Amino acid sequence: MGRGSERKTGAARGGALLRFVVTGAVTALAGLHPVAASAEERPEARVLGGADVEADDAPWAVAVTDEYGRQFCGGTLVSPIKVITAAHCMVSPMTGAKRAPEDLRAIAGRTDLRTERGTVGEVEGIWVHPGFRDYTSGDDVAVLTLRTPMPQRPLEMVGAGEAEPYRTGKMARVYGWGRTSESGPPSDTLRSVEVPVTTEEACRKAYPNYDGRSMFCAGFPEGGTDACGGDSGGPIVADNRLIGVVSYGTGCGRPNTPGVYTRLSSYSGEL
Repeated sequence: MGRGSERKTGAARGGALLRFVVTGAVTALAGLHPVAASAEERPEARVLGGADVEADDAPWAVAVTDEYGRQFCGGTLVSPIKVITAAHCMVSPMTGAKRAPEDLRAIAGRTDLRTERGTVGEVEGIWVHPGFRDYTSGDDVAVLTLRTPMPQRPLEMVGAGEAEPYRTGKMARVYGWGRTSESGPPSDTLRSVEVPVTTEEACRKAYPNYDGRSMFCAGFPEGGTDACGGDSGGPIVADNRLIGVVSYGTGCGRPNTPGVYTRLSSYSGEL
């Protein structure tokens, strides 16, 4: 399933730190229940393992929230007014309707969502790749245009057609506020974990609908480290450049089920 979730952040949480955990926009559209998927079920979008990240180390990491401050996806600041995220994050898990720009916020520089640190940006426009139908079909990428520039440093994106960042065994780092275990709650703090790019064969074996043009996979064969629910749309970074977007996977950190990411080198000319 897509790796989205919703919960309150900052002042919207109140004293109780009430969590809103939903499985993700595309899961709702598919009519699935918010339960952990088995290896035979439809895959889900999902940082498992790893460590906390300081804001200064990832100033470009963005928490995408609704107008009430509930974080449901991640994103990456690639220019002062542009945030790259997943296309499936732009559909409401409650209604199946497309999200409206005025209902979204992009928060940068706030690694701990319980604080008021950082910058909250209003969204002026949403671009969803015209080829997107479903995250398992590819083209799972969207761009948010912000109303005013963010002061945080953006992250450079991979160039069109580049292959080296997706070389088998290449180490990349994924970032997010998602679950730290398959059935656990999301993290209040930004976390990251390093994973290797896998072979095309490993991707196809785990996901019959895998499309090498629009996707790539990353993860250790033995599992244990991964993205997880709530990480959808977040960055995967190699050599200090954004190479992909968290898209989907089966469970979190399971053996022989790597995470699937949008291959941004196929879209750099469009974004």
